[in-house]
Amino acid sequence: MTATEKIDEYINKTSDWRGDLITEIRQLIHEVEPEIVEEWKWNSPVFSHNGKMICSPGAFKNHVGLNFFNGAMIEDPNGFFPKDSQAKQMRSIKFKKEDDIDKEALKILLKNAIDYEKR
Repeated sequence: MTATEKIDEYINKTSDWRGDLITEIRQLIHEVEPEIVEEWKWNSPVFSHNGKMICSPGAFKNHVGLNFFNGAMIEDPNGFFPKDSQAKQMRSIKFKKEDDIDKEALKILLKNAIDYEKR
């Protein structure tokens, strides 16, 4: 089974708002960078570019997490990342069901993450 098929299966097993949101995030990632590669690592979807991991969305009980592997190094102009993060490198966003997500702002963050890895 390919990584894309495993991600499809993961989303289908998460058939509520969380699966819908991961589908939306996946689409935004591909809009921002058509050459993104879908991988399956640690039983999770991972999106990479030129062998460098960019981000990984995941469904949790009450939220969808979106982890950026080098989040501490990327510009976050719209304040998605929590200010109190203790991680040296990774940054995570937690989206809850009731959140109204600014998709254009999220695309900017995704673009910044991909551009950082291209340097």
